[in-house]
Order: sequence, then C-alpha cells, then structure tokens
Amino acid sequence: MNWTLEVVVVPVSDVDRAKAFYADQLGFVVDHDTAVGGLGRIVQLTPPGSGCSIVFGAGVVPEMPPGSLKGLQLVVPDLRKAHLELVERGVEVSDVQVLGENPGPVPDPLDNVGFVFFSDPDGNSWAVQQISSRA
Repeated sequence: MNWTLEVVVVPVSDVDRAKAFYADQLGFVVDHDTAVGGLGRIVQLTPPGSGCSIVFGAGVVPEMPPGSLKGLQLVVPDLRKAHLELVERGVEVSDVQVLGENPGPVPDPLDNVGFVFFSDPDGNSWAVQQISSRA
C-alpha cells in the first residue's frame, strides 16, 4: 500500500496576501479558491511538478498560529537556477549554502547539500534543496 503526503496546511493571517505570494511570487499553480457555504474559504496551490499541495484559508482549515510552520522543503534539480528565479520574482531568499558533505561522488557538488531558504509574508519558513538525480 502506498501512503502519499498530498496536502500540507500552511497557517496564514491574510488569505489574499498568501495567495499572491505563493501564486505570483513563487509560481505555485492555484488548484482552487473556494468559498465554503458561508463557513469560510479554502485555497489550494501546488508547486510546479509536485505531488503535494499546500492549502490555507479562513474558517475551514485547522487553526494554527500564522507563521508557525517551519522547515517545509522543496526539491529542485538546479539550485542556482531556482535561486535566480526566486530573486527575479522578488522573493527575499538566502544565498546558496552548502550544508554538510556528500559521502560519495555526485553529478553536481550542490546535490543533496545545496540549499536556499526563504519565508512567506507570515514567517512560515521554507528550504529549497538541490537533488539532480536519485538513486
């Protein structure tokens, strides 16, 4: 049996501001933005190529303090290109960092150990890691 993680709730204080950040600045695809029968609103977005989406909203998602989600991680095949794209989209992102050492040869020295970091407008924090190929 497969157990797949497909949705992560991201706590935000302003749904429209969060939607603009994730869709317009990060380039996530808006899957839906739905009013739920007078109870609230739910917005679901998916990073390009991902099997896992994020969701946030008002009134119909679990209550968590905005900005309390830390350490979400995206994976890209080319960290330098991803970093440049984030900068061009106006995201405040860290410089490329190398954390640790690879135990063996890899196609690119940033594979597995190359990261950049950013936060959304509420302070939810994200890492982006380079993995150009998997065994």
